[in-house]
Amino acid sequence: MTSPDQHPTDWEEVARVHGRRIYSYAYRLTGNPDDASDLSQEVLLRVRKGLAGYTPGSFEAWLWRITHNTFVDEYRRRKRRPTVPLPEQPDRMVRAASPPADEVLASIRLGDDVQKALLDLPEDFRAPVVMCDVVGLSYAEIAEALGVPVGTVRSRIHRGRARLRERLG
Repeated sequence: MTSPDQHPTDWEEVARVHGRRIYSYAYRLTGNPDDASDLSQEVLLRVRKGLAGYTPGSFEAWLWRITHNTFVDEYRRRKRRPTVPLPEQPDRMVRAASPPADEVLASIRLGDDVQKALLDLPEDFRAPVVMCDVVGLSYAEIAEALGVPVGTVRSRIHRGRARLRERLG
C-alpha cells in the first residue's frame, strides 16, 4: 500500500486500494448499482491509461477528478442520447463477474430516503457532499478534484446539506 505522499505505480494496486471507494462514490452519484459499476469500470480504465503519465501531486485528488469527470461525461452523453431500458428477461440468468452490489454496499448502505434525497440534489451540490460525507475527502482534496476553490466547496457542501436536511425534515 502507498503512503499519502506516494502514488501507486501499478494499476492493480489502484483498483484494489481505491476500487470500493470509487464504486461507493459512483453509486451515490448515479443511484443505480449497474450504472455505478459501469462508471467505476470506466474510471479504472481511464486511470490505467493515465497512470504512466501521472505527475506527482495529490494522487487522491487526481483520482477523484477522473471519477467526477467520468460521471459528468456520461451524464452529458446520456442527455444527448436518451436510452430506453430493455425489458426484463427472467428466463435468462446472467452471472455477475463481481460480488453482488448488495454485498459491496453492505458497509456503505444509506437509507433509501437518504439516497433519494441525494439524487434529488443538483449535481453541483451532490458531488461535493458525497465526496465529503460518504468518501471522506477533505475540502482541499474535493476542491482539487472538482477544480474549484475551497470556499466554493464549503459553500456547496453547506447548501447541499441544508437541502438534504430540508428534504429529510
